[in-house]
Amino acid sequence: MIKSMTGFASLTRDEESVTLSVTIRAVNHRFLDVQIRTPSALATIESRLRAIVQQRVARGRVEVSISAQSRRPPAVDVEVNEGVIDALAAALERARERGIVTGVLTAGDVLRFPQAVTIRDRQESTDVDGAVLQAAETALTEAVEQLDTMRTSEGHHLRTELDARRAQLAELFERAAGAAASGAEALRARLTERVRELRADVSIEDATIAQEIVRFANRSDITEETVRFRAHVEHWRALSDAPEPCGRKLDFLLQEMNREVNTLGSKAEGPGVPELVVALKAELEKMREQVQNVE
Repeated sequence: MIKSMTGFASLTRDEESVTLSVTIRAVNHRFLDVQIRTPSALATIESRLRAIVQQRVARGRVEVSISAQSRRPPAVDVEVNEGVIDALAAALERARERGIVTGVLTAGDVLRFPQAVTIRDRQESTDVDGAVLQAAETALTEAVEQLDTMRTSEGHHLRTELDARRAQLAELFERAAGAAASGAEALRARLTERVRELRADVSIEDATIAQEIVRFANRSDITEETVRFRAHVEHWRALSDAPEPCGRKLDFLLQEMNREVNTLGSKAEGPGVPELVVALKAELEKMREQVQNVE
């Protein structure tokens, strides 16, 4: 099955105690490389989160980011420094006795002195509710499904493009094979005519001459290359229809096809063969670039 390695997914889920946000980005890579960033509270289930991704993705670099924002108001501790307040009250009383100030010490007066009242965030337990952990796994599963849907959709477009190029490639190769066959026949005819011209001057047996003609002509025979190339084309079609990821296998097939085309170019003679070989190699390169995106 042809599926793209690139994709993106993002979702947000509001739970009773937290809001979970999941973002996934996938790009090309030779192997499967999963990078996960989570809050420390979810560190205990990182292996399970990684397994969720690995179940649906076979190849590519996948970056997963999960954030958890508490929906509960933060708890605080208020500490009153009674020693400071007593000292302030005593100092105020002395000032009042001397007639410097009037009035009494109020709560507003106390709050103006940071040493008198301290407000701190309460250090809560780092244990995470099991429901939150399960919600994180569920949210990631949904995001991975979205990612897979996008990669499958892009894979359909890749399949259409690659199928068209595969058909074009097969047609070009058949044209090259036909031109090579015509060239081989022309070569045999030229050799036969040349031997007839030389026969009057050279005392060589006819059987020996015929063997040399066949040996020389066989050097330009591309039957094996043609059979293998056609087999590669059929194998490509079978891999594309199979449910398993096939990116690496398609890349290998392109290398084998390129080898057959190179051999054809070095052995074959005929009208238009060099131009067809160049067109074949250009088409193979275009297909190779597309296959780099296939899982």
